[in-house]
Amino acid sequence: MTGKEKLQNALNHKDGPVPVDFGATSVTGMHCSVVEGLRKYYGLEKKPVKIHEPYQMLGLVEEDLQDVIGADVTGVFPRDTLFGFPLENWKEWTTPWGQDVLVPGNFNTSRKDGDVFIYPEGDMNASASGRMPEGGYFYDTIVRQPEIDDDNLNPEDNLEEFGPVSDVDLAYFKQACDKAAQTGKGIIATFGGTAFGDIALVPAPFLKEPKGIRDITEWYISTMTRADYIHEVFQKQSDIALANLVKIYAAVGDTPDAVFICGTDFGTQNSQFCSTDSYNEMYAPYYKKITSWIHENTGWKTFKHSCGAVEPFMSHFVDSGFDIINPVQCSADGMDPSHLKDKYGQSLTFWGGGVDTQMTLPFGTADEVRKEVAERLKIFSKQGGFVFDAIHNVQALTPIENMVALFETVKEFNADRS
Repeated sequence: MTGKEKLQNALNHKDGPVPVDFGATSVTGMHCSVVEGLRKYYGLEKKPVKIHEPYQMLGLVEEDLQDVIGADVTGVFPRDTLFGFPLENWKEWTTPWGQDVLVPGNFNTSRKDGDVFIYPEGDMNASASGRMPEGGYFYDTIVRQPEIDDDNLNPEDNLEEFGPVSDVDLAYFKQACDKAAQTGKGIIATFGGTAFGDIALVPAPFLKEPKGIRDITEWYISTMTRADYIHEVFQKQSDIALANLVKIYAAVGDTPDAVFICGTDFGTQNSQFCSTDSYNEMYAPYYKKITSWIHENTGWKTFKHSCGAVEPFMSHFVDSGFDIINPVQCSADGMDPSHLKDKYGQSLTFWGGGVDTQMTLPFGTADEVRKEVAERLKIFSKQGGFVFDAIHNVQALTPIENMVALFETVKEFNADRS
C-alpha cells in the first residue's frame, strides 16, 4: 500500500498497516537537532537541516528521511512562518547549541545576556516578538499587549491578521499540494485562518504592532468578561475563513486528505481550561461552521489539536465536526488509551498517542520505548482510526537510539499487517 492508501484506510476506520507521521504538521514534527541526528544515523546526505517552523525550531523532514523512517504522511504548510516571514531565500545560521542550520532569509535575530531574540517579518526596527532563553531550544512568545481601553475596544483589532487569501498564497498552496501528491504519501494541509483562540497565535508574533487583546492571561479572562467581544471576533474570523476556503478548495481540490483546523488547547495535565458548557457556547458554533462547509463541499478530514486532559471534550469534538484528534496525551488525567479507543474509536481518528514525549521517549531506555510503542499500536490500531505519531513534537536532546527503537517497532508491527 502507498502512504496515501494507508492514511485513507486509517481515516475511514479500516484495518490495515498503521500510517506514520513525523513532520507533516507543526504539532507532529521533530526538533531540528533530532532531525540532524537521524540523518547522520541513517547515513543520509550531509547537509544543514531547514528550520521550517522557527517558533518551535522544527526541522524539515525531507523525503529521503521520510522514506527511511517509514513516514506515510507529508505536509503542506503556510507560506509564512509564525513570525510573519516567508519560507524562502534560505541562509545559514548557527544555533546557540552549535548546530549549523538553514533558516528563511528574514529570520533575523539579536542576542543579549545569552538570550536570542527574533523579530516579526524579520524587521529588527520592530519590537522582538520571540525570545529563546539561554540554554533553551525554541522560542517563547513575547507578549506586546497595548493598554486596553474597554470603552474603545474594537474587535477589528483582533482581526488584523485575517483577510482574503492572496493570489500568491493560492498559487503557493496549489504548487505545494501538487508536489506533495507526487510523493504518493498521504497529505495533511495547514491553510490557516481557522484557529479560534489558539493561544500560540493570540499574541500575534507575526505582527509588528499588534492591537486588541494580546496578553495570554487577559485573553482567557476575556472569554468570560468580554464574551460579546470574543464572539464578534470569532464570527468575523469564521466568515473570512469560509470565503478563503472556497478559493483554496478551488485551487487544490481533494489533493489533501486532511486539513489542520485549530490548535486551541482545552486541557492541562490534570484538568481543563474551561467547562464543556463554555466550549459549546464559545467555540463549538464556529468550529461547526467551518467543519460543516468542509464536509459538505470537500473530501477533506478535519484535524483538531488539543493537548492535555480533554476526555470530557471528546464527544463535543465529534459534535463539532472533527474527524481527527491530536496529540492524544495519554499521560494526562482521564486519557487512558484503552478507554479512549473503546469509547470514541468509532467516531474519531487518533493521530498521535504513540509514545510519551515528556518521559518515555526522552528519558526512558530503548526497551522502554519499544514496549510503550508496541502497547499503543496494539490498542489504537484496532479497526483502523489511528495515525502513529508521538504525543506532540519530539523535543531536543531526545536520544537517537530511542527514535530508532520507535521506528523499528512500528515497522515490525506493520510487517504483520500488510
